[in-house]
This record gives sequence, structure tokens and C-alpha cells, in this order.
Amino acid sequence: MAETGTLYLCATPIGNLGDITYRAVETLRTADVIAAEDTRHTRGLLAHYDIHTPMTSYHEHNKDEKGAELIARMQAGETVVCVSDAGLPGIADPGADLARRAIVEGIAVTPLPGANAALSALICAGLPLEGFTFVGFLPRKEKKRREVLTRVAAYPETLIFYEAPHRLRETLAVLAEALGAERRACAARELTKKFEEFRRMTLGELLAHYRESEPRGEFVLIVAGADESTAAAADAAAETLMERYEAHIAAGLDKKEAMRRTAQELGISRRDVYQAVLAGER
Repeated sequence: MAETGTLYLCATPIGNLGDITYRAVETLRTADVIAAEDTRHTRGLLAHYDIHTPMTSYHEHNKDEKGAELIARMQAGETVVCVSDAGLPGIADPGADLARRAIVEGIAVTPLPGANAALSALICAGLPLEGFTFVGFLPRKEKKRREVLTRVAAYPETLIFYEAPHRLRETLAVLAEALGAERRACAARELTKKFEEFRRMTLGELLAHYRESEPRGEFVLIVAGADESTAAAADAAAETLMERYEAHIAAGLDKKEAMRRTAQELGISRRDVYQAVLAGER
């Protein structure tokens, strides 16, 4: 039986083209094909290192069809290197889907480590590093965005968000409202590039600054976790939620209806109630 190929998940520079490993360059040169999120963007990187490996487009909108094609090529023994526009593939891009497909098919999946915007911003933010939660891009729809922020508001770990410049002001306003304008934060932009900047202040101060100054470049927002008083308030709210839910169960309602009533009474989503009940039953 022929041996299957390998899927390499290759980190690419997030700004400075020098931020790539020797091993990554060599693997890109010797692979059978490079699966690129944007072939036009990746072409510049390959030209810089005189790499002539064939590329194929692999992104969110063609991942089902192209993913199956790439799996077939690896099953035939080929080596595929997956790259995103910048940083580690699989972090806020479709590389994770290809990795899952390969794992299911018994194909070797291995990393080519390197640059990552989230961790690069985190270590320079001046906020606690003992634990952190990567949130990434917030959902566009207000209801889902509110659900995410309600869930993470009481996390004691440092929070990491991604945002594009044209949505930065809106996102900072939402974060200041949901997490508190006094939360310490850091807005990192243009990482490893000429105009790299770290702006360390509260969420409210960041919002005021970028209302006056035009946001430029891709942003990573690092936000301090909840303090003890915020976490205690969240715990108290969770206790109230469970008390209401358990009272409805005691009154004879089934679980689904008890969750619906609890959500209605507290003005929150049924999903939030469901997650709280799951956590309470563990």
C-alpha cells in the first residue's frame, strides 16, 4: 500500500518578511503544492524567497470542494503545505478544516511554527500572561456578539480579540459597554511592520483615542480579565439563574420549558441559560 503524504501547517510572516524559519522556507520549496488562502498575497512571499512551488487557492468559500481535492492528493502520497495570508493557518481561517479532514483520513499533520499575531501582541501588552482566552473576531450579528461577550465578561483570563480597522471603533464601543470602560487594554497594530504600535490604556480611553484618530492597519486587542468583584457578581447572577431554573423544574416543567422561562424572566438568551445549567450540573 502506498504511503500517504503529509499536511504541513506553515506559519507565514505577519508583517516583516524576515519572520519565517529556515525549515518553513525549505518545506515550501520541496512541497508538491502550496494551499494558499490568497494566492496573490502568498506569491509575494514566495518571490521574496525564490520559491517556485505550484500554488492552489484554498479559502473559506471553496474549502469543501478544494479540501476533498487536497486530501486525495495527499492520499496519493503528495506533500501539501497550507498557508494563510499571515500567521498560523487554522487561527481565524479555514486551515483548521483541512487539518480535521486530514486527521480523519489518517494523514500526518505537522506544524511549521512561526509568527502569530495574537501571541505577539499578548506578550507585549503588559497584561497578565498566567492565562488567556483567544476570542478572535466577534460575530457580526448583535445577538450572537452579545452572547459571546456575556460569556467572557467574567473570565479572569486576559482576552484576545482581532479586528479590522473599519470596524475598530464599533468593536471598542461594544467592548467598553460589555466589559467596562475601565478595563485595562492594549491595542496593537501593524505588528512587526514599520509603523508597529502598542497603545496601552483603558477600553474607554482607547475608544476616545480612535474616535479622534483614524484606525489604520489590522488590530489585535488585548483586554484584561475580570477582577474579583466582577467575577463575584457573575457568580451571584449564575446562582440566581440556577435558583429560577430549579424552581421551574420543581414546579413540574420539563428542562426545555424551564430554560425558556428562566431566559425570559432574566432577559437573556436560552443559550446562556443552557450553558449555565450545563456548568451547574458538572
